[in-house]
Amino acid sequence: MLANKNRVRVNEAIRAPQVRLIDENGAQIGIVSKSDALSMAKERGFDLVEVSAESRPPVCRIMDYGKFVYDLQKKAKTAKKKQHTIQLKEVRFRPKIEEHDYDFKLKHIVEFLQQGFKIKIMVRFKGRELVHKELGFKVIERLEADIAQYGRFEIPGKMEQRSITGVIAPMGAQKPVVKEKESDSLK
Repeated sequence: MLANKNRVRVNEAIRAPQVRLIDENGAQIGIVSKSDALSMAKERGFDLVEVSAESRPPVCRIMDYGKFVYDLQKKAKTAKKKQHTIQLKEVRFRPKIEEHDYDFKLKHIVEFLQQGFKIKIMVRFKGRELVHKELGFKVIERLEADIAQYGRFEIPGKMEQRSITGVIAPMGAQKPVVKEKESDSLK
């Protein structure tokens, strides 16, 4: 339901002896005792909900608690839907990569770029390969030339511990395209 930090006190759970009361229409009634506020809420068929616990005295509102919780959940759900996370694909190379392996990985990089994904490129060194860093940078330079029409290096290749890493972004600011199922496209 709601996390502990978002819990609000309702009716008898309100601890303060006096509260600043707001009625169901939004009109401010003023500072009243907790018992008077509870009786007013019960007369009107609503709950007494503590809206702001930090203020002194705390602000309480006469409202339907079930509807209040539902609205909070609905707002949280729409906020979560509007969040957009950028997915980062990762492709790993070695400094001494064979031609077919390079072409295979290049083909996947081009596909990812066409779908609008960013790609993290990593050239990993093992053992004594670290002495020949220039081989890793040659792979990065070759890759940069091969993908020039599809994307560009957003973060150029730089040495980090035992690898060279860089990030490639697609040419346009495209969103990832979700492929339709074949059965849907035949209709």
